[in-house]
Amino acid sequence: MDNFKLKEFTLNILADIVGAFALAIGIYCFSEKVNIAPGGVSGVSIMIKYLTGAPVGLLSAVINIPLVILAYRLIGKRFALRTVRTIVICSAVLDLIVSRYFPQYSGDRMLGAVFAGVFMGIGLGTIFLRGSTTGGTDIISCLTERRFPHIQIGKVLMLIDGVVLAASVIVFRNIESGMFGIVALFCQTRIIDGIVYGVDKGKNILIVSEKNKRIAELILERMERGATFLKAEGAYFGKETKVLMCVVRAPEYHILREIVYNEDPRAFIIVSDVSQIMGEGFAPVKLSKMG
Repeated sequence: MDNFKLKEFTLNILADIVGAFALAIGIYCFSEKVNIAPGGVSGVSIMIKYLTGAPVGLLSAVINIPLVILAYRLIGKRFALRTVRTIVICSAVLDLIVSRYFPQYSGDRMLGAVFAGVFMGIGLGTIFLRGSTTGGTDIISCLTERRFPHIQIGKVLMLIDGVVLAASVIVFRNIESGMFGIVALFCQTRIIDGIVYGVDKGKNILIVSEKNKRIAELILERMERGATFLKAEGAYFGKETKVLMCVVRAPEYHILREIVYNEDPRAFIIVSDVSQIMGEGFAPVKLSKMG
């Protein structure tokens, strides 16, 4: 193993360990005690522990066994082995360290739900950032995408989490368990998005105007942002034109809008949200290594 591969392997292991601790704290310290099952395999494991007393980490590993076997056969050896490594680390940290030496929160359930989601989001986001997974719904989403490419993965995951949350209401015999589970799941997904896709979100703006050249000059001058001309052709008259494209941070959008409409009140603007911006003037380009 050369120095580069050794460095990447070490970083992957460290990410798994850090992510495992954050995930374990979210599950054991905040979810279990207040009976919250925020979707996925972790949620199922928490419910089974409530009924049987079996350790959550061990239950998660057992539930993932058939999924990992399917992943090995249908997705590939590399993906499956990487997932097994992460599952083992997460299960060991949860059952052998966190559940033995960390205290459990038993106060306000809303706070428990929020902190459960935050810590689980930090843990999962850290693991995802290095290209690994914790199994469960991650494997299901990959398998579904391969078998049924026309089905939207987001809807499949929402359905799975919805079933788990509904089951938590029945298992815990408390409708608030499902409601707080939704809160935890929301916080979790927001934190994951922030870690994996970055918090440098913005707006992608397309401008159709006869004064695009002057607008581009003002964007460069006043905002110090780049802009790009895209060749286009009007469908009705067949007239060739240029569409101006510019990407800015969300707080900068009102400045750009003011520039456009001061120059051309009849300008046509299309605005879309951008979840991540990388490159000059924004976050540096980062490549996550898998292995």
